[in-house]
Amino acid sequence: MEPSTAASSTPAATEAPLQILGMDWDVLLGKAIFLAVVIVLALVVQHFVIRASSKLLARAQALPQASIITNILRVVVWVLALLSVLDPVFGVTPTAFLAGLGVGSIVISFGLKDTISNIIAGLGLMVSKVVTPGDYVTIAGITGTVKDVTWRHTIVINRLDEYVVIPNSVLNTSSVVRLPLSSESTCTVDFTMEAGRDPNAVSDDLVSAVAQAVEDRLVEGTRPVVRFSSITPYGIQGQVSVNVVEGVPFGGVRDEIVRVIARKPYFSTLTPEEAPQVASDGAPGSGA
Repeated sequence: MEPSTAASSTPAATEAPLQILGMDWDVLLGKAIFLAVVIVLALVVQHFVIRASSKLLARAQALPQASIITNILRVVVWVLALLSVLDPVFGVTPTAFLAGLGVGSIVISFGLKDTISNIIAGLGLMVSKVVTPGDYVTIAGITGTVKDVTWRHTIVINRLDEYVVIPNSVLNTSSVVRLPLSSESTCTVDFTMEAGRDPNAVSDDLVSAVAQAVEDRLVEGTRPVVRFSSITPYGIQGQVSVNVVEGVPFGGVRDEIVRVIARKPYFSTLTPEEAPQVASDGAPGSGA
């Protein structure tokens, strides 16, 4: 009697392990756990590094406390975390990755040249302390307080409560005027006074009227100041200046001052056609 086929067959093959993405599930699970641990450690290290650096900068005042500094530290922490998981998780050696990155950076630099320019400019501004958060500056015709210096731009807040975003590369190619903090509270309004009026009487009247209109918004102990600057065919050019308390936008204060001036009889409303002509010798022309 012939032995049965079942008895003569080879032993049953062992069951193949479950595979995901071409890897055994236990290997994939180990890689996932390792990656999760590195991410958690990076988050913890980032938290303590940012806190420690903020305290050191505040104590030593070596560099301004701008967000660009903390962002650089974050990038360093995460780059180190990425390099630590390349080989164990993705099977890519750090040296091969850096070599490929060197070639790819040439292509990336062309697409991100503006961003790179802004980052380098921001670092230069911080190291040289050209502008720091809290400075009162005028940049490319924009006047306000520097709120922050980020990777790509500098944020300036003016007294109209407007946030003005200026690319860092613009700061590198434009003149930056650092103004005294006392200038931050000065709100000015230009006006033209009719010729023939007494400047002293007009000045006293405007000081009294403007002070009454914006009294609750003036810095304590200050009063409006009226100055005259030039004589034109339209009248005498003047300027009203007031010191506004911190946190009050200039827009409302200017509106009140303009309304006060507009109601005055000495406010010049001459048009260019009505303005007297000035002869070449500086005297008003007779027209004949």
